[in-house]
Amino acid sequence: MRPTLDEYFMEIAKVVSKRSTCLRQKVGAVIVKDKRILATGYNGAPSNLPHCEEVGCMRDRLQVPSGERQELCRGVHAEQNAILQAAKFGISVEGATLYSTHCPCITCAKIIINAGIKCVVYGKEYADKNGLKLLQEAGIEVRYFPCE
Repeated sequence: MRPTLDEYFMEIAKVVSKRSTCLRQKVGAVIVKDKRILATGYNGAPSNLPHCEEVGCMRDRLQVPSGERQELCRGVHAEQNAILQAAKFGISVEGATLYSTHCPCITCAKIIINAGIKCVVYGKEYADKNGLKLLQEAGIEVRYFPCE
């Protein structure tokens, strides 16, 4: 059976998440416009720096709960990496849809809003609901599409 577009792009986001080097959560994101993939991203350390798999996780060491003290994390979130990849290669994401395996955090939500993304489809809930609230407040269409 042919998958719907949501199934198709969410499945791709799940595959992208397999590249993640985060010790806590594997997150993948795909930015799509006019049924075409513009950029992808997964969570991990900035380019050319050691990954958490190599140096460990500060948030784990300090026993920080999910959704808190994100500034301690050396990783760049999947949504951020997808938007940055598009910017690096001169691709506008204005009016696009972002598929993410997880609900965006508040920092990602702010970046998504300012990038001009019009819709976010996410597959798993996140402990901090402030990102979701901010996206909705900005008038961005947000859809939950379970991905396991």
